[in-house]
This record gives sequence, C-alpha cells and structure tokens, in this order.
Amino acid sequence: MSDWEAPTPTDIETISGQIGRPARNVIGIGARCVCGAPIVVVTSPRLEDGTPFPTLYYLTHPEATKEASRLEAAGKMPEYVERLHSDPEAMALYRRAHETFIHSREQIDVVDEIRGISAGGMPERVKCLHALIAHSLSVGPGVNPVGDWAYEDSAWKAEVCSCGANG
Repeated sequence: MSDWEAPTPTDIETISGQIGRPARNVIGIGARCVCGAPIVVVTSPRLEDGTPFPTLYYLTHPEATKEASRLEAAGKMPEYVERLHSDPEAMALYRRAHETFIHSREQIDVVDEIRGISAGGMPERVKCLHALIAHSLSVGPGVNPVGDWAYEDSAWKAEVCSCGANG
C-alpha cells in the first residue's frame, strides 16, 4: 500500500520535538534526514477526533519548514504558478501529482469531506510550499514539479544533516 515506513516510538518523540507539540495521527515516515530523523510524516486522512485532514504528507523538520517559509516570503509561489502555466508538460505533471496524491490518501481511508482535494494548491494553484516539498520528498523527484522546484531552490537539503544532537 505504501512506500513509507511505520513510525517508531523514537520517531514520534522526535517529531513531537520538531513541531513543538505532541505528534498525532502519524501513520508513517515519508522521508528522513541522512541521520535518520524524520523530515516528512504521513498523517491519517481523518484525525482521531473525526476532523478530516487532507494534508497527507506533512513537513516536520524545523530547518525544512523554515526554508519553505522563506521561499514563500521571497515570492516563489507566484513564480511557480507562472512557470506552470507557461509549461504544459509541467502543468500536466502537476495535475497528475494531484491525482496520485489523492489515490495514495484514499488507499489509507476515503474521507468524503475531502474527496477530490489534495494539498498545496494542486492541481491548478501553488498555495503551500511546505506541503508540496513534503510531497516531493516522500514520493521522489519527477512526480510533483512544483515541490521539486521548491526543493531545488531551497538552501536546506535532506542530504546534509541540520538536525542537531537529537533531531
């Protein structure tokens, strides 16, 4: 059903430290730092309290989230939208990324309230680089062009540990 790993108790502890609150509804690790610390978590499409949660891939690494925020503040989202709309191949890939995202989430659970909704603005807009980078890191390059572009433009890299002593 998935290419991600089940989280360990240590992963949950690390993630809780990364996000500054208890981790909840984490069902997988989508990507890891070279040191092994989680970078992206896979979250249940419906939270324990019943709330629908469309963001399947959630960026948790503090340096990665800071860098996604920096790219957003630098105005990269409108640039990526323009790039998408001027490149039919990239737009087709982005739409396909939206479809595969939904398919992956529905392999876990079909939640009627979020049916057809993915994350990050897909399939037409660019709304959240955090979600798009998380998607790219989880599924690998070549699936989500906007997530790939944002990761390429990022000063932070998963291949270079910036976790510190305990992630």
